[in-house]
Amino acid sequence: MNSRPNTGSTLTHLECGRCGATYPADRLMNLCPACSKPLLARYDLDAAALTMTPEALRKRPQSLWRYAEVLPVQNRENVLNLGEGYTPLVQAQRLGTVIGCPQTYIKDEGLNPTGSFKARGLSVAVSRAYELGAKEVAIPSAGNAAGAMSAYAAAAGLPAHVFMPADVPMLFRTECEQLGATVTLVNGLITDCGVKVREGVAQYGWFDVSTLREPYRIEGKKTMGYELAEQMDWTLPDVIIYPTGGGTGLVGMWKAFAEMEAMGLIGSQRPRMVTVQSEGCAPMVRAFVQEDEFAEPWQGAKTIADGLRVPAAVGDFLILAALRQSSGTALAVSDQEMLDYAQVMGKHTGIFPAPEGAACLAAQVHLIEQGWIKPDEKVVLFNTGSGLKYAHLWAHAGAAVAL
Repeated sequence: MNSRPNTGSTLTHLECGRCGATYPADRLMNLCPACSKPLLARYDLDAAALTMTPEALRKRPQSLWRYAEVLPVQNRENVLNLGEGYTPLVQAQRLGTVIGCPQTYIKDEGLNPTGSFKARGLSVAVSRAYELGAKEVAIPSAGNAAGAMSAYAAAAGLPAHVFMPADVPMLFRTECEQLGATVTLVNGLITDCGVKVREGVAQYGWFDVSTLREPYRIEGKKTMGYELAEQMDWTLPDVIIYPTGGGTGLVGMWKAFAEMEAMGLIGSQRPRMVTVQSEGCAPMVRAFVQEDEFAEPWQGAKTIADGLRVPAAVGDFLILAALRQSSGTALAVSDQEMLDYAQVMGKHTGIFPAPEGAACLAAQVHLIEQGWIKPDEKVVLFNTGSGLKYAHLWAHAGAAVAL
């Protein structure tokens, strides 16, 4: 493979995040053949550092594809770009004052195509799958990931197969259908949908773009870390609070920080990473508290936040490692708190968050009360989607907490 193709990508190989086995990057792959754990893309970071400089970035288009050297797509003709990435980092001064943490920022991912951060991962994953010759793509999803995959598959002209829990809100199903995907409803959770996808992969040869079951969704998600550093003038905050279902974004940002340090863009300082889950589905929180390396599947998962209703994460050990290496933590909040704090965030910032984004604010308030976050620390919350996609919730939300 040409080491300097026309996107400028410096992709070299794939490496298992668990056993360290390496594989060529020029073929379609899912999990590591040796141990069935996630594969991670690796780059020639010395070469990338020569061209991906702060000065060069200032002149590039404001999308996630500005970081082409550390993204996997080799040929510009295969880049599926609907305007994803480079979302605003909003300093929420009024909100910060109200909760007692003035340096509170919100990375507003609801402004991505299809209204959520899932556009980042699926843009890169579908682009690379298309480049490597995938003929049809498939995904299990509770909503936003399916919409994003459907959009990028449509942009590429690839047939898309979506498997959703039968109780998924109608808006998510409609979005996928209008984007041309074939939608199958499954009685059960996203894990049950995953079983159906793998059956289709075996029978029909679809390519599975499930969370961390292929190497490149994480590459799209890691650009949140690159953007955060760039928007903070190549520094990082004290704390990042992130709503965690499959955890691709958290793992991706942790990977991005290591890559940026290797390229000399940042130093060794890292934010304390915080995982937030729902009390009705909190496998990572339980595993973190119990000091486990892996997370046991959560039984009876139930929450209004569809993105957090993930009872088992294939990258659980990577999530937990990032939390511990960063001296971070994990906590769960209630569905009612998500509804309450969505309105708190909205009325003090002008950002209408998804319940997953509101969970971050609820977690921040808890951590401030516990003294884990100090009033003078710089904290970034990730609002992972637009509240407009959750219209079915807000009619019954009631009054917010008095803040």
